[in-house]
Amino acid sequence: QVQLVESGGGLVQPGGSLRLSCAASGTIFGLSAMGWYRQALGKQRELVATITSSSSSMTNYADSVKDRFTISRDNAKNTVYLQMDSLKPEDTAVYYCNAMIIGLVYWGQGTQVTVSA
Repeated sequence: QVQLVESGGGLVQPGGSLRLSCAASGTIFGLSAMGWYRQALGKQRELVATITSSSSSMTNYADSVKDRFTISRDNAKNTVYLQMDSLKPEDTAVYYCNAMIIGLVYWGQGTQVTVSA
């Protein structure tokens, strides 16, 4: 059994910052790529950022968050982070962590991020 537990969401003003965390636990042998997705109300879930498990930790970002968000991971803690800076109202969504483990994709329960004055 695999658990992905996200934390760090909340309410922030435009221009502010938040840091999301996602810790993987359970049967996670073979944990590889991890990532963040988001789903705004009435919209489809979309990719935010991904990071590989290799020592080089290659990253990929959606165009809408490049230069504002930074994904990173701590392999010793099986945890992935998303540092979100210069937040905009359009970043408001439920943010989901995911992880690939031996070809299967697992999802966290999601954490709400609201950007509003």
